[in-house]
Amino acid sequence: MFTIGFATREYGAFNYMDSDANLAVYIVSTCMIYMAPPILELANYHILGHVLYYIPYHSPMHPGRVFTTFGMLSTIVEVMNALGVSNLANHKLPESRRKTGEILMKASLIVQVGVLLLFCVLAAIFQRRCVRDGIWTRRVSVPLWTLYISTFLILIRCVYRIVEHFGFSSLGPESLKDGEEISYILRYEWFFYVFEAAVMLVNTLMWNLWHPRRYLPQHKSTYLAQDGITELEGPGWKDNRPWLVTLIDPFGWLDSKDDKPPFWETNGYAKVYNEHF
Repeated sequence: MFTIGFATREYGAFNYMDSDANLAVYIVSTCMIYMAPPILELANYHILGHVLYYIPYHSPMHPGRVFTTFGMLSTIVEVMNALGVSNLANHKLPESRRKTGEILMKASLIVQVGVLLLFCVLAAIFQRRCVRDGIWTRRVSVPLWTLYISTFLILIRCVYRIVEHFGFSSLGPESLKDGEEISYILRYEWFFYVFEAAVMLVNTLMWNLWHPRRYLPQHKSTYLAQDGITELEGPGWKDNRPWLVTLIDPFGWLDSKDDKPPFWETNGYAKVYNEHF
């Protein structure tokens, strides 16, 4: 998406005359650049789910529902994003449609910030439990800290976009004719290169340098025993409730009919761990 977005943006920089073809290029460029960061968020959700599978006994929620729960929220953001950008970027649409696009664009950015903060809270709860019980190995700490930095970079980009769009919405037709009345962040493109392009590039390079596969096992059924050293092969996290119930209730607040203890409590390490702590 970024490749298409920046390629069409480069093309549009030299082909900006008012025509249907150039307008289409501008819309594609704007949509691709705006829609890519939520996809990076989805990757972060998947990685956190894998980390929770690795230490399941400290997971605040079903690890497999991290991706589906936050992915569902991100899908809502993505749809709002796409509808907002496509309506806002097309100046040939009626003013009412463009206003609707502007509202959707602002709402999607604010919701995205809320989802990011909720995601960080979930990761922080998991980290606190691990540190409290002395299970804080490099195989978990590196992906988790990289995850925090990645989320922070995406948050920087969201804040920049919120400031940009709220500044743009306060302008009237007369303000657009007089460039001096336009805010500094809208008049100069270096803000875009620093707070959008650069932070997303750093985010992508960072995950290539500290790829989670270097630290986490390939299979989700492999988990770390309570001694913080031994890796075991388990049956994987199973929830016998209907899939829709687990999606609606990822934290397991609704009672489950399964009275069997979790598999990690019968692995032979739980007793030693409980006696130690």
